[in-house]
Amino acid sequence: MIETKSLSPLDPGVSVSLLGTGPMGAPIARNIIDAGVPLTLWNRTTQKAEAIEGGAVVLRPADAAADVVLTVLPDLPQVEALLEGDDGLLGGWAQAGVVDPVLVIHGTVSPTAVAAFAAHCKSRYGVVVIDAPLSGGTIGAEQGRLSIMTGGPASVVQWLTPLFELYSSTVMWFGETGAGAIVKACNQIVVAATVTALSESMALAKASGLDLEKVQAILKGGLANSEVLQQKGGRWITGDFHGGGSAKNQLKDLRFVTEAAADAGLSLPVTNTLTSAFQTMVTEGLGDLDHTGIYLSITSNRVKEPS
Repeated sequence: MIETKSLSPLDPGVSVSLLGTGPMGAPIARNIIDAGVPLTLWNRTTQKAEAIEGGAVVLRPADAAADVVLTVLPDLPQVEALLEGDDGLLGGWAQAGVVDPVLVIHGTVSPTAVAAFAAHCKSRYGVVVIDAPLSGGTIGAEQGRLSIMTGGPASVVQWLTPLFELYSSTVMWFGETGAGAIVKACNQIVVAATVTALSESMALAKASGLDLEKVQAILKGGLANSEVLQQKGGRWITGDFHGGGSAKNQLKDLRFVTEAAADAGLSLPVTNTLTSAFQTMVTEGLGDLDHTGIYLSITSNRVKEPS
């Protein structure tokens, strides 16, 4: 990593960029900029990056080849695609004279694949890859209270932590690269299960003619309360499931859970059921909706009474 370790990643002598200004990346970028840190931005759709005031927007990943590159992209293949070629990060780092750059992967990716990717990047290119998936949703990103679960060299994570703290409330190191993705897999079991359980609860309440706002008030006052209910309860009331974390990404994450469980010699029955449920939702053409939209899949498959 950067030889002048006395420099903080927040110091002017350290360059920082963010690639991927989608629903999570955009508020993260705004929090970094609001803290006074110069930030270079790249997004495949340039207009989305240009909508973020105060960032230096570039047209190629090569021009975003900073000392620290934060990627907020859906999966590892999108990160890998940024490396090679005339417009890629590798060429940009070489041209800028960046030695031992740090590449942070904030997306939810396969634990096995990201560990292999990190080993390849370090041995072949001298790039340190930090596995740092996020939890907290778009609201957590906007409010700067994400949880970041990290894997990679502990000293590099410690060095990055002041930067991470600009958009998170919890940063925790778990081990080598891939460990963060394992923790995110654990997180996604709970998130997917909670989203689905609440959707079933709301479906039952609605089919029974109950007031969903009042039902949610009772749930929030007891053991059934959750961050999911607090952030997303209004979706079931309004019936608006557009935007947010998509069902197809939830399905992708559940497949990573299954992969990690298999590597650990486990079979997870709840995860298997959830995977099947979200696969049905995606097959029904609802994959771009927020994952709470599984409510629509549940209510469209009501049991018919025998004639």
